[in-house]
Amino acid sequence: MASSFKPVFSELQRGMRLAKCLKCGCMRVTLGNLKASLPSLKSEESRGLLKDVRVWLKGLKPLEYSCLGCSYCIPAEAMTTLTRKFPSIASATLSSCEFEVSKDSWPPVAGEYTVLDKSAPVAVSTLASKELEDKLVKLNPPGLCIVGKTETENIGVDKIVKNIVTNPAIGHLILAGKETDGHRSGQTILALWKNGVNKDMRVVGSKGRRPILKNVSLSEVNRFRKQVKIDDQIGRKNVKLLAGRIKDLSKKAVTPLALVSCGCESCDEPKRKTSSLAGNTRIKAKAPGSIKLDKAGYFVILPSKKDNLITVEHYSYENKLLRTIEGKSSRNIYHTLISNKWVKDMSHAAYLGKELERAELSIKKRFKYVQDGA
Repeated sequence: MASSFKPVFSELQRGMRLAKCLKCGCMRVTLGNLKASLPSLKSEESRGLLKDVRVWLKGLKPLEYSCLGCSYCIPAEAMTTLTRKFPSIASATLSSCEFEVSKDSWPPVAGEYTVLDKSAPVAVSTLASKELEDKLVKLNPPGLCIVGKTETENIGVDKIVKNIVTNPAIGHLILAGKETDGHRSGQTILALWKNGVNKDMRVVGSKGRRPILKNVSLSEVNRFRKQVKIDDQIGRKNVKLLAGRIKDLSKKAVTPLALVSCGCESCDEPKRKTSSLAGNTRIKAKAPGSIKLDKAGYFVILPSKKDNLITVEHYSYENKLLRTIEGKSSRNIYHTLISNKWVKDMSHAAYLGKELERAELSIKKRFKYVQDGA
């Protein structure tokens, strides 16, 4: 074995003797990357290592965890050693880390996280702290959209970016819990937000081992950086403190552009449509006519002063109850109706927005709410 490959071989061989590495995603991903990238070196020594890699892949145990968060990650260190000596293979790595993206549901990328309210404005990454995720899910603080772990500085960050840019309701991302040793996923997300990526999609300023994003585009990275503000709580695990931060940030949330723009799903960066008017044209407002029936059905709005809760019942025109939506914020209920496409007609959407605001105001001001006829 040539001196260039011997340290890599020795590290991986040491890892393959450890039970924890045989069941870990770090080893599986590293060996998969080597299988994909070593052929590009076209040398006898690289072919020898490739032969060993194929044998090791067959010797792996069923996957039990994506990452244990070891302070010294053997496969990651081996890969770092190799890419330091052969920078050209960096672009061929992570090829086995592609994930499926769903176009029919949110979040589009599956993972170890829990969705609580997809219309809420705050997302939380608990980094390597699974127990913190469980506690936040149990507490379910208002304003929390999605919470889950982010253990790696590449595919883990890819998922964060992809899931956030596909939900314009999210305006804040809290990083909390234990940082992942070696991978430094929390620091990498902060670096991505502050600095972006270089031409090779490597996160500028990341201290992680392999912070290369392979599953998102430069456009998505730029949208992520513009869309969210990051609240750095790395290292903190106090659930009450985090719930307070979620509450505070949700109050600062603004209506996302994508929900008040033209609504075009193909736009990379949604913008409001504007009309070009010649001169100072004055248009006389007309009295509204009756709203045409929405094919999606009709809604009954029921505010409760006792519970400070707004209940919305969605019916078909055969008077069949389709679903019930509950919430304390008219904004959140409205976004839930729109994002799920339960309202088809724009005039009906405007009517519902007005009525939901009146319903919320009736709770705050303690007056009787009577739903206006459409």
